[in-house]
Amino acid sequence: MALSKLEKRIRIKRRVRGKISGSSELPRLSVYKSNKEIYAQLIDDKNGKTLASASSREKGVDAKGTKTEISAAVGKAIAAKAIAAGIGSIVFDRNGFVYHGRVKALADGAREGGLKF
Repeated sequence: MALSKLEKRIRIKRRVRGKISGSSELPRLSVYKSNKEIYAQLIDDKNGKTLASASSREKGVDAKGTKTEISAAVGKAIAAKAIAAGIGSIVFDRNGFVYHGRVKALADGAREGGLKF
């Protein structure tokens, strides 16, 4: 039986999450994208807390241009919030999505904003 696209992504996500974990010193930057929006969270897995978040739905994010440009703006926004919270380096969690297009643009925007992966 063939797996659906969602089942494949969840299988990849579980495999990746078995290898990476976030802490308060080195949080995990988790990315989720839907057809219209993109979301990013900095997560401390040891305490089970979200330290910062940004999305394309927020008022502070410049939501003009292509989806890729908006993703880069979300990356810069999460980087600004992370640096304000005293976080300089992170572990990147692409959440089972291919590191290409919007996910890559968000990561590049976060790097431009000053985060180290």
